[in-house]
Amino acid sequence: MIEIRHLWIARHAFANEDESGLTGDGEQQATLLGERMAGVPLTAIFHSPLARAAQTAGLVAAHLPGVPCEAADELDDQFPTPANSAAMIKRFTGPAPAETHQLLITHAFQVAWFVRDALEAPDDRWRGLNSCNAGLTLIRYFPAQKPRVIMFNDVSHLPAALQWTGFPPELRPL
Repeated sequence: MIEIRHLWIARHAFANEDESGLTGDGEQQATLLGERMAGVPLTAIFHSPLARAAQTAGLVAAHLPGVPCEAADELDDQFPTPANSAAMIKRFTGPAPAETHQLLITHAFQVAWFVRDALEAPDDRWRGLNSCNAGLTLIRYFPAQKPRVIMFNDVSHLPAALQWTGFPPELRPL
């Protein structure tokens, strides 16, 4: 039987300048994201192999005992195109064999590409979307129906001072 896939997607938390890990603010963002996701019946966490996403996933997973957490090369930080994003879309989208809730921790480009794909928007339309660090997106995939973007870039789990990292200062509302 084919069931609903609830695909939760988060941009990694705020990284330090050389992107080798998270800042103190980023660690706090990841911890708060983990606390928020603790009430979701997650079946797996997948993350980009890059350090900033792996560290975010580790801090989130600390709040989700028993939920497997693994790196997925398909979620790496690369400029999305139909060709290089096909494996990511194939692996993580569409209905699932059983109802599932998966969390992906990846990068802004990949979050935007998932949303573009779900909305069936032209390939170049993802560039207009940006996500805050630790911003949460939810897409639901139903059998024999079009996907539904339930929320995009939700940061309600973060205090105001941590909500707009990942955007240039001139675009932050604070």
